[in-house]
Amino acid sequence: MADGSNTPVGTIVTGQKAPPLVSGLSAFADDYDVILCDIWGVVHNGVAAFPAACAALRNARDAGKHVVLVSNAPRPNSSVATILDGLGAPRSSYDAIVTSGDVTRTLLAEQPAVKVFHLGPERDLPLFDTLDLERAPLEQAQMVVCTGLFDDTVETADDYSEMLAAMKARDLPFICANPDIVVERGAQLIYCAGAIAIAYEALGGEVTYCGKPHLPIYDVALRTAARLRDAPVEKARVLGIGDALRTDILGASRAGFDSLFIAAGIHAGELNADDQTPPDAEALKDLFAGQPQPRGVMSRLSW
Repeated sequence: MADGSNTPVGTIVTGQKAPPLVSGLSAFADDYDVILCDIWGVVHNGVAAFPAACAALRNARDAGKHVVLVSNAPRPNSSVATILDGLGAPRSSYDAIVTSGDVTRTLLAEQPAVKVFHLGPERDLPLFDTLDLERAPLEQAQMVVCTGLFDDTVETADDYSEMLAAMKARDLPFICANPDIVVERGAQLIYCAGAIAIAYEALGGEVTYCGKPHLPIYDVALRTAARLRDAPVEKARVLGIGDALRTDILGASRAGFDSLFIAAGIHAGELNADDQTPPDAEALKDLFAGQPQPRGVMSRLSW
């Protein structure tokens, strides 16, 4: 690990105490050249950007680090940049954005003229812009691309049981353009495409995941960082930041680099954490029991 330990990155350590709380990113920023930072739950909460988090990333850039935002958003990176503008996250806080939407578009570009059923809200339609494909009703589709629920304000994956059964009856391949199960929107947790993908897998359906914690999105992010640096990226010099154990922390571990866990995101309720309150030590220990250990924990990202 970057802290000089003999324990390999991402090792599951039995009997370990809760991951350590850290005062800010500056505590170990000098150990890294590249920061791969989650967006929703770290940079913003779906309603507004977190100024301290944006300042921390900007300070890291000022210190010579390259910051690549890595998101499970099922949209092209240009659309996410526009959303960040609207939420008050300055572009000075990051060098580039890589999304699961970008990975999804690459997959779809490799299958020209395919008939696709889009499962998700209309706001995600930019995912398909300029691609050679046909959006089709489910009964005519050759594959399914899921970006989320049609109405994530009221629905859950259970509302899609009949639709998923119809997909499985035809063995339709299913591309999950957002592996998140839930994300925070203000003070609420809303379901995402990952919840539907898991339900389809439970029926025996074939699912391809395009975002964290799966490796393709990290491969794209590291190539992007290498272009920015005009030099190869050493994984020992990469830090992943995120608020989700299942996607951000496990993903960083799988990809072979360190992580920083943000506790007041989607796990805030179970950790009794908020913007001013550090996570409960016992709850934190329980969350990471038998899991890859992050290098440090903060309630919210700051410098």
